[in-house]
Amino acid sequence: MTTSMVWWGIVVYILIALFVAYLSRSGKQTNMGSYFLGDRKMGGIVSALSYSATTYSAFMLVGLAGLTYNGGVGAIGFELIYLMGVSLVAFFGPRFWVVGKKYGYITPSEMLGDRYDNKMVALVVSITSCVFLIPYSAVQLSGVGYLLQGMTNNEISYSTGVIIATIVAIVFSYIAGIRSVAWTDSLQAVFMIITSTVVVLILINSLGGFSDFFGAIESTKPEHLAVPGNGFWSFTTFIGMTIPWFFFSLSNPQVSQRLFMPASLKSLRIMLMGFMIFGLIYTLVAVIWGFSAVVMFPNLEKADLATPMVLSSDAVPPVLGVIVMVGIMAAAISTIDSILLTLSSLFARDVYSQVKKNSTDAMQLRVGKIVIPIIAILAYLFAEMELDLIAVLSVASSAGLLVVVPSIIGTFFWKRGTAAGVLSSVMISGVVVIILELFKYKPFGLASGVWGISLSTILFIVVSLMTKAPEANANEFLKSVKIELNKFK
Repeated sequence: MTTSMVWWGIVVYILIALFVAYLSRSGKQTNMGSYFLGDRKMGGIVSALSYSATTYSAFMLVGLAGLTYNGGVGAIGFELIYLMGVSLVAFFGPRFWVVGKKYGYITPSEMLGDRYDNKMVALVVSITSCVFLIPYSAVQLSGVGYLLQGMTNNEISYSTGVIIATIVAIVFSYIAGIRSVAWTDSLQAVFMIITSTVVVLILINSLGGFSDFFGAIESTKPEHLAVPGNGFWSFTTFIGMTIPWFFFSLSNPQVSQRLFMPASLKSLRIMLMGFMIFGLIYTLVAVIWGFSAVVMFPNLEKADLATPMVLSSDAVPPVLGVIVMVGIMAAAISTIDSILLTLSSLFARDVYSQVKKNSTDAMQLRVGKIVIPIIAILAYLFAEMELDLIAVLSVASSAGLLVVVPSIIGTFFWKRGTAAGVLSSVMISGVVVIILELFKYKPFGLASGVWGISLSTILFIVVSLMTKAPEANANEFLKSVKIELNKFK
């Protein structure tokens, strides 16, 4: 594989994706609902593919493969916990969808602010999302940087890869808002699953078939086929990494915002089923890639270079290696542009509207568009720090977002919850998570996410019981959810 092949692959991908994004333009995106939610008219298949591409980012084929390389078979259990957590969408998805339709919510934090009858709730949750999601965006940029660096033997630098991903994500976000992102996501999802599966089959064949493949691992790295194996997957590590993953579909606003977008509950169900099938296949693919690197390159200095080294090896035909590389790059970009749109909508809808009282929908849309490149630049600066191990960073970001989960559950199932309970649980727990992550401190060996969600749950319940709940508002909200859901039974 040559560097020129890699460059041509990037250019062809960008041109095709730009063409698809341009075709996705439908009318003028003149309001928040149109630009950020696609007028709530997303079909089931597009929703499923877009949801998959947004969720399965550089984390999977770079991060999860690296995690497998680092710690072995425990990685598959870790990722399957995430798939189990997506079952929450089957429970909460219809509720998000019906209230979004009825009340016109643009962001999940706006929904929380309305349910708890306090605009500060929306403001605080939005700021919390920005604090923890910008590092997660940086993880995706890092994935592209490591990928291009590893596949070209440093001829394309890490920084160059990060810059390319940043610029492309901004452009896709601007062309037609969520429509262009959804359609380019769909293209990328199909691309990702087909090419990566083909590569796995080629790798297994080149290594002598499944029996020889696992035999090689058993003879050279037997600890990789057991848990905790080499010690990486201790019980406390597994719990600390899987709890944020289990609640990912609720805690991450770029994912939960997608629950407002389907055209119908039927489309929502198709989205969920399609994603589950995609996720299972992609998980197995990523783990096998990691094991392939264990056999082929047993002494890598950086685990996150496992995938680039496999793709640039003699076992993978160069053209196919470039195609898969483009698929991984596309996966990362699909996550970044989704986060850019979500964070800009959060800022415009829930932060700017508090600063500029009586701001119109059109004014909020303008502010949202202005904020997109600012968020992208912040993510770029964070990515340039080159912090280690993509998978761990991804989980750390998700750990911070966990503090909102008790409030989301209370939104639909506990009318006694109050704004004071939400504010205290999110703010105090969020600060605790940041402190634990900054100082790399794990009390009793437990990760920040475990402490964050535990403290958040306690504070939400205790403070809510000590303060007055907006009963009329809560009753009206919960009654509306029940009535709307009954319409579709």
